[in-house]
Amino acid sequence: MQNNQENKPNLVLIPIFLNFFIMGFVDIVGIATNYVKKDFALSDSTASLIPMMVFVWFAICAVPTGLLMDKIGRKHTVSVSLMITAVAMGIPFVSYTYGGILCAFALLGIGNTVLQVSLNPLVAFMVRKEKLTSTLTMGQFIKAISSFLGPIIVGLTAVQLGDWRLTFLFYGLATVLAIIVLYALHPNESVDTKVESSSLHMIFALLRDKYLVRCVVVILLIVGIDVGLNTSIPQLLMDRLAVQLEEAALGTSLYFATRTVGTFVGALLLTKLSAVKFLRGTMLLAVLAFLGMLFSTSLLGLLLSIALVGLACANVFSIVFSLAMQHDMRHANEISALMIMGVSGGALVLPLQGLITDMTSFTAGLLVVLVSMLIIGFISYKFKC
Repeated sequence: MQNNQENKPNLVLIPIFLNFFIMGFVDIVGIATNYVKKDFALSDSTASLIPMMVFVWFAICAVPTGLLMDKIGRKHTVSVSLMITAVAMGIPFVSYTYGGILCAFALLGIGNTVLQVSLNPLVAFMVRKEKLTSTLTMGQFIKAISSFLGPIIVGLTAVQLGDWRLTFLFYGLATVLAIIVLYALHPNESVDTKVESSSLHMIFALLRDKYLVRCVVVILLIVGIDVGLNTSIPQLLMDRLAVQLEEAALGTSLYFATRTVGTFVGALLLTKLSAVKFLRGTMLLAVLAFLGMLFSTSLLGLLLSIALVGLACANVFSIVFSLAMQHDMRHANEISALMIMGVSGGALVLPLQGLITDMTSFTAGLLVVLVSMLIIGFISYKFKC
């Protein structure tokens, strides 16, 4: 069967890439946590519940989303994710309390989970097979740009407009626009384009495979590292350089900017280099750069270390996701759901980091990120080149 997308080859890319941009909204949780912590005078462990509210849903909602796609189709499942996201963006204006923020980010996490699980299959329907890989790669690049812009938008709304929460207004309007564009430009699905969804039993049966368990552990840790750095970098800059939060937030933007560059450079290098060797080399660089970040006291040293960590961590998720898929192509759908569930690692690492920070010091809490990097480096030597 010929896909409907060939009738409008250029226009159908608009809803694809716009939704990848919406997908990057979830990364605002790091800088937002710093503002909420400041506004409500929260402890580190209490503030860490905000990112946890986002990422715990990747463990809970991945498989139900597959079942939902079976019933209503990919396009409508994506639209459900966008509606949930739009509602989440409105809550901080209705109830700007700690509980309200937890509710908003819980809904953002649910919406993002549904979007991540359903968007890739939707893309597979919308573009030709030979263009699928390049389209998904470009989508991840756009998502990275969205993540990079988040802290900048927060800083601008806080300084120029006087209220950082206005970021949610811009995000909400963009989400509503994405819904309109999706239904205006996306072709309708035929019943025979739907794929059989996974079951809980099928997915958890895969955990008997030690190779896949290692992949899941790496996904858990790299997402935890990403969230931990996203949240910790502004605090690190404020402590070391005595700058305001609005200025320190630009450190998070630097991290996401270098991750964006790293994703692009990695896509080029991985066409010629061994993925496993590349993973090992980048994790060594990540550990060394993070040590530099721990001990640097100058602006240049800190920014250089942050940039190198961003470059080094940029491709870990995609490499390990690819290794898992190639390990057992017969169960590609189940492995994909398992890897998305692994994104819940963001809900595990940061609370531990916050707890250690409250009990000891901020620097000691950062050691959780370092240990996570070391574990990934160790596991990388369990993969065959």
